[in-house]
Amino acid sequence: MIPVRDTIPSKNHPIVNNVLIGVNIVIFLSQLAMGSSGDILVYVFGLVPARYSVDSVFYYFFTGPGMVSFLSFMFLHGGFLHLAGNMWFLYIFGDNVEDQMGHMRYLAFYLASGIGSGLIHIAFNVGSDIPVIGASGAIAGVMGAYLLLYPHAKILTLIPIIIIPWFIEIPAYFFLGIWFVIQFINAAMTHGDLSGVAWQAHVGGFVIGMALLKALEMVPSVGVSKRMRRATRKKKTETFQVVRPSPHGEGPDIHGDVFITPFEALVGSKKVVNIPWGFHKRLFRISIPPGIREGKILRLAGVGKTMPDGKAGDIMLTVFIRSA
Repeated sequence: MIPVRDTIPSKNHPIVNNVLIGVNIVIFLSQLAMGSSGDILVYVFGLVPARYSVDSVFYYFFTGPGMVSFLSFMFLHGGFLHLAGNMWFLYIFGDNVEDQMGHMRYLAFYLASGIGSGLIHIAFNVGSDIPVIGASGAIAGVMGAYLLLYPHAKILTLIPIIIIPWFIEIPAYFFLGIWFVIQFINAAMTHGDLSGVAWQAHVGGFVIGMALLKALEMVPSVGVSKRMRRATRKKKTETFQVVRPSPHGEGPDIHGDVFITPFEALVGSKKVVNIPWGFHKRLFRISIPPGIREGKILRLAGVGKTMPDGKAGDIMLTVFIRSA
C-alpha cells in the first residue's frame, strides 16, 4: 500500500517538516558524492548497538560519534529507495502533525521519536556491530501521532494489482493499523541483523510517538509558538481538492462545494478539483474570480449526469470562504 495523499488540509506551512526532508536529501547526496568513503560515514555516524553494550567498545565511543550518532543515524540512508520511501511518508503525514503540535514542538517530538526508536533497536540487538541508519523510526513516531490525532482521516492509497494501479481511500486508523501490524509481525519473526531492516525500531518509534503526543498535550504552549503559527499561516487552501458530489433530486446537475480563503476571495485563485461520480473520477481546472463572495456558484457546463435523452447536466460548485 502506497499512500498518495490524505484529506486533512494543514492550516500552516510545514516549515520544519520541509526542512527535515531537505536536510535528509542534502545529506544523502553528500553520501553519494563521497563514493566508497560513504561506507565509513555510515559506520561512524550510524547507530551501532555494540558501542553501548560491549564494554571494550563503549570505552572508545562514550563521547564524540558515540553520542552524536543517536541523532545522526536518522539522517543517513542506505539508498535512493530507502530515502524516497521515508521522505514520502514524512511528507504525507508530517505536515498535519506539525500543524497540530506547532513547529518547535514538532521538531523536538521528531528527534525524540528517532532517539527513542534507536534505543529500542539497541535493546533488541545487544552486541550487534551492524549500523542502523534511516529516518524510519522517527517517521514511525509521526505516524503514531497521526493515528491519534486524525484516526478518521482518509488516505488515498495506491494498491498495485499486478500491473493495474488501483486507487482507494482508506481510513487512517485502518491504513496505519495494517502498517503497524506488518511491522510488529516482522519484528517478532525476524532478527534485525539478519533482515537488514530495523523492524523493532519501527514498532518502538510508533508507540513512542503516541506516548510523546499525550505527554506534549499536557505541556502549555508558549508565546513563541503562537507567533510562529501566525507567521506561517497559509493564505490559500489546497490547490487540489476532492469534491463530494451530491445530486439534487433526479435532475442532471451535480452539486458540490469548493473552499477558498479570504485572501483567495479577494485576489482570485485557480484550483484543480477531483469529482468522483460512480466509477468515474474526473479532474477539472476551475478559476476563482477576484472579489467572489461566499455562496457564489461556479458552473461547469455540460459535464454533469447524462440523461436517457443524451443531454448532460452541469456541475454546480458552491464557494465557501474559510481560513486555510
